[in-house]
Amino acid sequence: MLSILDRYILRKYLGTFLLLLLLFIPIGITVNLAEKIDKILANEVPFFEVALYYLDFTIYFANLLFPLFLFLSVIWFTSKLANNTEVIAFLSSGVSYYRFLRPYMIGATIVCIGALILGMYLAPMASKGFNEFTFKYLKNNKKDRQQNNVYRQINDNDYIYVSYFNVHEKSGNNFTLEHFEDNKMRYKIDAKRIKYNEKDSTYTLFNYNKRIIGEHEDILQNEAKLDTTFSFELEDLTPVEYIAETLNFTELNDFIAREKARGSTYINRYEVVRYKRWSLPVSAYILTIIAVAVSSMKRRGGMGVNLAIGIGIGMVFIFFDKIFGTMAEQSSFSPFVATWFPNIIFGILAIYLLRNAKR
Repeated sequence: MLSILDRYILRKYLGTFLLLLLLFIPIGITVNLAEKIDKILANEVPFFEVALYYLDFTIYFANLLFPLFLFLSVIWFTSKLANNTEVIAFLSSGVSYYRFLRPYMIGATIVCIGALILGMYLAPMASKGFNEFTFKYLKNNKKDRQQNNVYRQINDNDYIYVSYFNVHEKSGNNFTLEHFEDNKMRYKIDAKRIKYNEKDSTYTLFNYNKRIIGEHEDILQNEAKLDTTFSFELEDLTPVEYIAETLNFTELNDFIAREKARGSTYINRYEVVRYKRWSLPVSAYILTIIAVAVSSMKRRGGMGVNLAIGIGIGMVFIFFDKIFGTMAEQSSFSPFVATWFPNIIFGILAIYLLRNAKR
């Protein structure tokens, strides 16, 4: 059963967090629109598409920066409590520091659950619209996927190569498929062009050639045009750069499993996205404890000092999150370690600050 103290702090916790989001999101939209307005007007983007883009931008922005907003909101209202000597009154009434933290932890749990739902299901849908609009209208038709010299392992035995891949036409030039068994090539297929037929999920190969490797001699097969089936879709061979961001929890796990089987070189990038969907919500607890420990003491300079400390710590957290995430994406550094390292470091800091705050 929640006491009056619990309800009071919990109401302040959630109310200040939502208020900060409502204040900063319009600012973010305004800054983004001021930066992009020239390209939007130059491309004559329909108003409806712009409106959808900024709806997606709102969800994308909130999911990306919610730890910083949460951190600053907790520091803000806790500093006000401290300046009004309310924290001292709570603790002087016999309430222990850990008991004082209980409503904060309840609030962090609510935010954590909301962030999990947002990150696992809502943000992926918003990210898809946000990125599609960005590449279509704001990046001067910059390609969002690899289209030249595509080489992929599609299962344990088959490797394919396409010299050029056209996403919209679902076709590729200079197609090659090599099939191996026991580390030996058993046959090789090549074609001048390959086209995927969505109607019946078949492929049409033009200038088709197949060489079956025999012990003593090879068997050659040639066709001007051949319809056949394969266990892949052409579009799956070169997923867009931001594909992992657009998949919900179940889809992302399945996608990573398929990409591992194909020997994708972007596995680390995809796994960073997967692990961040867990690590960022958990950071709500860590940042809440740090914020309370920093701001529950009355200081000279009032809230300004606490906010300055909070902004500094928040920016360092985001810096760690970005730098280690990029390190994992661009190297062989463990994605799991990279995404959880900021939480570990700041978790240790939270424990240290909490012990000092109790005194």
